[in-house]
Formats: sequence, C-alpha cells, structure tokens
Amino acid sequence: MAGSRLQCSPRSLERPASVPAMAANLDKVLNVVGRSAVVLGAAGSVPMFFLFNVDAGERSMMWTMTSGLMKQPYGEGTHFKVPYMMRPTNYDVRARAYQIPSNTGTKDMQNVTIHVRLLFRPDIERLWDLHQELGVDYETKLLPSVCNEILKSIVAQYDAEALLTMRERVSQEIRDGITERCDKFGVIIEDVAITHLNYSKEFAKAIEEKQVAEQEAERQKFIVQ
Repeated sequence: MAGSRLQCSPRSLERPASVPAMAANLDKVLNVVGRSAVVLGAAGSVPMFFLFNVDAGERSMMWTMTSGLMKQPYGEGTHFKVPYMMRPTNYDVRARAYQIPSNTGTKDMQNVTIHVRLLFRPDIERLWDLHQELGVDYETKLLPSVCNEILKSIVAQYDAEALLTMRERVSQEIRDGITERCDKFGVIIEDVAITHLNYSKEFAKAIEEKQVAEQEAERQKFIVQ
C-alpha cells in the first residue's frame, strides 16, 4: 500500500561484526570442535588457509585489515583467521641464547675482543610494542647494537690489566647496562656472561712476562727468608 511504512526490526539496523570479533567467535567454535572426538573429522575438512597454529613456547600477534595490530597476542593452539584480511606473526617467547663479539678499546688504549653470551626472551605483556617498533627479527636489530654500545662505554673506563683483576665488577656493570637498555624495548635479559676476553699478542705477552717476574720475585723472597 502507498501509505504503508517499511518497518525494520532493530536487528536489521545493527552494524556488522568486525573481522577480529568474527574471528574471535569462530576461534571459540573451533576450540569447542577441537575438543570433540565426534566432530574432529569434520574439522579436518576446513581448508588450512583458514587456520593457523601457535606452537608450544610461542605467541602470535595478529594484524587485521580493519583494526590494524591487535593488542592481545594469541596463545598456544590452532586458531581461525580470515585469509588476506588477517595476518598472524608468531614469536618464540622462550629464553634463547645470543652470542655477540665486540672489538673495543681500554682506558690505556689497548685493543680487546670481548665475546658476550646473552640469554633473552620477549616480554609477553609488551609484545605489541616490540612488534610495532622492531618486528619479529628484533634480536638481530637490538642486541648487537646495545651490546656494542654498553661494552665500549664500560670497557673504556678501565685499564687493560684492570679488566683481568676486576673482571667480576666489570661483568656486573655490563650485565646491568645491557639489561636496563633492553628492558626499554620489551626484551627481558635473563643472563649475561663474558665467555672470551682476548688482548693483542703484544699485550698478552707483556702480561705473561709481568706475571713470571712477580712469581720469580716471590720465589726469591722466600729463599732469602
């Protein structure tokens, strides 16, 4: 009729759910299906490009076309995604080792090569910031530059011989400096160890000769007594 009005139900006026919300709902359904042995075979018919896995010891950051990078990382398990509209990036959140060599100079202008071994992992609570600033290969971008900067600034405060006699103190200063700097980027340093400390051949020979002379002096003192 001409005078009749088109009536719309409130449901028809609701905005469609966002891609992340749809994926979250489907993700819940997928988890329920995954627990059911009866329908497990049906889940296998879902094309793999609609699913992604987060393995043990990993977290996944999700980027969506509609909302950008989601704040909350995905935990371990199999999850749903919308192809081309959702892009997951997996992170290893377990502690891993990273070896860094550094050539630097001491206070008395001696060249020294230091090898540092780091045990590091990303801070899960700040994984969003880490992904935004550095990306999945953050360790290759962050750790070498931070280590070299800290090593050069600390080693330059000591004479070459003091690095040997005060090794524990120097190691602690290096550990504190690297830990504090990496924490600003959301990377947790669990351990820092100096594995090698090498001098030039000339200086190493001079140190050896000095030690021999000191030992000889002590021996002569003992003989006189």
